[in-house]
Amino acid sequence: MKKNIAVLFGGKSSEYEISLSSAHALLSNIDEEKYNVYKIAITKDGKWYLFEGDDELIRQNTYQTSDKIAPILFSPDNGSRTIFVNRSDRLEKIVIDAAFPALHGRFGEDGQVQGMLSVMGVPTVGCGCASSAISMDKAITKSIIKETGIRQAKAVIIRLGDDIDGAAAKAEELLGYPMFVKPACSGSSVGVSKAKTRAELLRAINTAFKEDSKILIEEAVCGVEAEVAVLEENGKYTVSVPAEIDKGSSEFYDYETKYFSDASSFYIPARIPDEKIAEIRICAEKIFRSLDCRGLARVDFFYTPDGKLVFNEINTLPGFTPISMYPKLMINEGVEYGELIDRLIDAAI
Repeated sequence: MKKNIAVLFGGKSSEYEISLSSAHALLSNIDEEKYNVYKIAITKDGKWYLFEGDDELIRQNTYQTSDKIAPILFSPDNGSRTIFVNRSDRLEKIVIDAAFPALHGRFGEDGQVQGMLSVMGVPTVGCGCASSAISMDKAITKSIIKETGIRQAKAVIIRLGDDIDGAAAKAEELLGYPMFVKPACSGSSVGVSKAKTRAELLRAINTAFKEDSKILIEEAVCGVEAEVAVLEENGKYTVSVPAEIDKGSSEFYDYETKYFSDASSFYIPARIPDEKIAEIRICAEKIFRSLDCRGLARVDFFYTPDGKLVFNEINTLPGFTPISMYPKLMINEGVEYGELIDRLIDAAI
């Protein structure tokens, strides 16, 4: 008997467009012989719909003007797993067996949607409410990873209302230029800037505060950028070899370089010593487990010229776009895209 799978996409996030691309790729590869797929759209202003039209309209971000869209309501009754579709003449009831959030950034990757689905009793692909929220907040992640002994970049944390000049001076003393400024809770390098002077630092702080009320000023770590994919299935782990990201002429691996530029390239496995590849895989699983993650995550590191590994960040709902590294790394491990979807859904259920 087919399972009813809800694929969620869109959302009130600065990564809305990336979510649409991930969802399109996911829907293109999910096995409709095994699943009844329900496409749940969340608009930028937070409205929820069932979309029953062509997947290409999702990729083009024109699904909202289609006549194949209907508002939906969720039943909060625990264990009901029920969605009500508001048809013009009736409410249609759909019971969901599992949800696959193709959501990135805030209001999707940060535990809020996971918490809502948990209340309904819907098994959900990926991390739960707490680990999603913790992993999304780079400041909290740092405090937990510190206990593991894994090396990470030094940082100064600022909250809205703090003394900005004082924080800038502290960062200059502790970190030195250049440095990176990041919103605590955003992904895909949205709101991230590199600062080489005090003037650039103050501008970068202002940019980051547009994305979040808490930000990090972080030391610049030079070295190879390496990404590792982790797949967890009921306590069993598949940890990929790391991929090396070559950002080309870009200052850093920012949003534009990740998704819209042809400046970057990659190497699988990363061009680092074999013993460091083994070490980075061990560290990736340790970080994944320390943050109580499940299902999937991408863990990012730097390999420095003096041979050290430095943890950068974790992404609990990594991109599933055609150019995203997580599916590429899993394919390299022998897990094809369709099989990966099946295994993630099975693990969730």
